[in-house]
Amino acid sequence: MLRISEIFYSLQGESSTAGMPTVFVRLTGCPLRCQYCDTEYAFSGGEIMSLEDIEDTVANYQCGYVTVTGGEPLAQSECLPLLRKLCDKGYAVSLETSGALPIENVDERVSIVLDLKTPGSTESQKNREENIGHLKSADQVKFVICDRQDYEWAKAKVQQLELCSRVDEILFSPSFGQLMPDQLAQWILEDKLKVRMQLQMHKLIWGNEPGR
Repeated sequence: MLRISEIFYSLQGESSTAGMPTVFVRLTGCPLRCQYCDTEYAFSGGEIMSLEDIEDTVANYQCGYVTVTGGEPLAQSECLPLLRKLCDKGYAVSLETSGALPIENVDERVSIVLDLKTPGSTESQKNREENIGHLKSADQVKFVICDRQDYEWAKAKVQQLELCSRVDEILFSPSFGQLMPDQLAQWILEDKLKVRMQLQMHKLIWGNEPGR
């Protein structure tokens, strides 16, 4: 059983599958309180659902891509069996996690998008850097950049953790409404970083509307 905030069908707004129609399974609860969080409604509430009911709801959308997100999905232990079941059903499954909880038991078929928290998030002290050693090359590491200090911090972490040799995709995303995209783009180009800059496509289309 899992507490589910919402299950919805939309375009993937971030990561290497941005733009792809995707079913999102948003789990309730999160141990972090990032200052820019846009899903505070998922901190509490939600509906208790069995894994079978979740699978049935996902299947109704007839979509091959599923993203399990939160909140922090790994805060619920039954998230791991859910990920495994979705992979067994043949879905291309991704997991959006803060990296504040261990990822070593996540099914290897899952594409992990690990969000390393920058100082600007106010939650960087909760980063579990030992998770980096459990990443696969097909996984992704994301940094949400709030300002120049965050950018320099993220750039240093990419080098310190040798991320370019660990994962195929390193994502730099400007914090929505806090850092102008063209400014982040300029910094990346000036420093010739081997990262992918991304914008939150769903916000550009629908704004901050929940369930998008």
